[in-house]
Order: sequence, then structure tokens, then C-alpha cells
Amino acid sequence: MRTASFVLGIGLLAALSLGCDRNIEPYTDDPVAQPDLARIFPEAADGNANQPPIMPPPPGSRGTGAAPAAAPASSGAGAGAALQGTLSLAPALAGKVPSGAILFVIARTGPAGPPTAVLRIPDPVFPMSFRIGPEDRMIQQMPFAGPFTVTARVDADGNAMTRNPGDLQGASAEPHSPGDTGIAIVIDEVL
Repeated sequence: MRTASFVLGIGLLAALSLGCDRNIEPYTDDPVAQPDLARIFPEAADGNANQPPIMPPPPGSRGTGAAPAAAPASSGAGAGAALQGTLSLAPALAGKVPSGAILFVIARTGPAGPPTAVLRIPDPVFPMSFRIGPEDRMIQQMPFAGPFTVTARVDADGNAMTRNPGDLQGASAEPHSPGDTGIAIVIDEVL
């Protein structure tokens, strides 16, 4: 009986060692290719999808801290041009901006889904000018095409995903097209 189990064990080991004849190579750290987002977002495949991504400017280079001269709202260069305007704080909220707060300027094309573009400005000083455009898009392959609802929120915790009691916000009165200038937003609401 013992000899039969020994022979069976040897036969099983021989079958296992002969059963795997693949030469498996170790993992190499090959570079990961950029995915083809035109297949995921076909509406962006208008010729802009194969261009290199637009790099955002250095932090703090667009929020100037001073309001530009008032200009009437106008439609400018068309699809893809930046939106420009001023942000001010309602006098009743002057003392409510916490130190270290982050200002988020958000351009959105619809009531749901991710925003088209977001501008993040640390330690805002009001009044100030803003410029939000294609370089601020959340998904670079998506076109910067409106009409946009533009909102601004002073966020105490710096997390764009949260809306906490005490955060301040305001919105443009009407939708804006790419290239519009003279957009005036008053932050006048406490969440």
C-alpha cells in the first residue's frame, strides 16, 4: 500500500512539473500610454483631441487681486475663448471670509455632471478680476463651449467637493458664451 502511494505521489509531481511549460517573464516598468479619450468622448474628436494638452499657468498668475475697469458684457472670440470678469463680496459678508480660504470659480454647462472648468484661487482678496478658459478644463479633451453658468464659492476647508455651512457663494445672473467679458459676480449668499 505504501509503495502504491509513493508511486502515485511521484507520478503526480512529474505531471505537475511537465504541465507548465510557459516561460513567464518578470514585469518590466514599461511606460503607460496616454489613453485615446476621443474614443471615450467622441464629441471632442473635432480635431483638437490630437493636440497636446494645454498646461495651466503657474498658480496665482490670473487672479490679479484688483478689479479691472468696468466693461459691458460682450460676446467675444467665440468657442474656446476665456470668460472674464470681476468678483466682489457683498458688504454684509465682508468679515465672513476665513483666513486660508480657497475661492473656486466654476464654469458649468448644465445642472448636473462635472463642471467644464474650475479656477482655484487661494486667499482671495476682493474685489478681484478673474479669467477662466480652456486651460482650466476638468477634462482637457472636452470642448470649452457654452453657454456657461459661472459661479464662485469661498470654501473654508479648501475641498471643492464639499459645501459646508458658512461657505460663501454667488453666481452670474445669466448664462455666458465663450469669450464674454465684463461678467460681474457678487458673492452674496451664505450656505
